Amino acid sequence: MIGRLRGILVSKQPPWLLVEVGGVGYELEAPMSTIYDLPATGKEVVLLTHYAVKEDSVALYGFLHEAERALFRNLQKVSGIGAKIALAVLSGVSTGDFARLVQAGDVVALTKIPGIGKKTAERMVVELRDRVDGMAGTVLPGAGVRADSAALDPAGEATVALQQLGYKPAEVARLVQKVAAEGDTAEAIIRKALRAALGS
Repeated sequence: MIGRLRGILVSKQPPWLLVEVGGVGYELEAPMSTIYDLPATGKEVVLLTHYAVKEDSVALYGFLHEAERALFRNLQKVSGIGAKIALAVLSGVSTGDFARLVQAGDVVALTKIPGIGKKTAERMVVELRDRVDGMAGTVLPGAGVRADSAALDPAGEATVALQQLGYKPAEVARLVQKVAAEGDTAEAIIRKALRAALGS
């Protein structure tokens, strides 16, 4: 099983990353919480990984922090939650904030995350309350958003990324138009759009 990768970040097209390790390119999916703090392409990066094998597919997921990977794995133990929804959760809210929502039983706030309905949110509260102990105070180190000098049309990149996270095209268009400012990187637009979508 692949648990960790150290290599050169070749490309980042949220939620997809390509990391070259010893001449081999690994394609990974990553939450926006990880993508926000990645270095520019061409730089070295170290990612914790989750290797998933299903009957018809193999997938590799990348995370900068152990708390993210642990939550990603715990989320998928909840009935009705797969990798796509787990990534959406990590992209929409920090591990610490998610833990606080679960411990508070805030079902309404949880349902604002794409793919999370009321019943799923209720299952999260019941099944994850004990597992997120200790995460409520977690503050992930962040070096801020690093702009990729090769990025073109940040609003377009942000739009694609948000749709891949599960937001509907009309909602994405509204969010991007509302938050995008001149000079913003795609990561900055995505960060502000996610905050707006969750009402924070």
